[in-house]
Amino acid sequence: MLFALLIFLSTGQDARALLNRAVEAFRSGRVEQSVADFDRVARLAPEDAPYLWQRGIAQFEAGKYRECRDMFISHRAVNPDDVENAAWHFLCVARAESPEAARKQILPVGPDARVPMREVYEMFRGRMTQAQVLKAAGSDPSAQFFARLYIGLYLEATGDPAAGRAQIEIAAEDRYAQAGGYMHDVARVHLQRK
Repeated sequence: MLFALLIFLSTGQDARALLNRAVEAFRSGRVEQSVADFDRVARLAPEDAPYLWQRGIAQFEAGKYRECRDMFISHRAVNPDDVENAAWHFLCVARAESPEAARKQILPVGPDARVPMREVYEMFRGRMTQAQVLKAAGSDPSAQFFARLYIGLYLEATGDPAAGRAQIEIAAEDRYAQAGGYMHDVARVHLQRK
């Protein structure tokens, strides 16, 4: 899946060390440094660049919306089923152009069986409400985390930043740290930058 934090770099230890540094820089809120390090990894291992989904998120947080859009388009080639990839692509296009353009350009996805990813996708397509996404998430902490995160990001992108921030604040709560993993760090960093 998109957020399993896996990448195989064939160029050796230097690229892996740089990847680790890029991830740590992002987690520490040093987004611009993270982008620079991810860009260096992509130059060192261009054949592995499509796997660098973390780079796209760092680009988004740095305001490099066209670059992050392109990153998620390339990631789709190696991970075509992932709803999160389509969601981040939507967010990048919404910021670079408009929510309407993002909806028209939404990337297709395959069978992402994670709850509530199907509902998240339909929300981004404009076919489901936030309440329906939360209902689908049920009481599972992981599903609740991802529902809150993506509802919040969606609301921000579509013109309701206050409601969006409220959802992301819930996702960033310590109780979701284990359930969210790296994406919990994304929620925290996102809040720090807004």
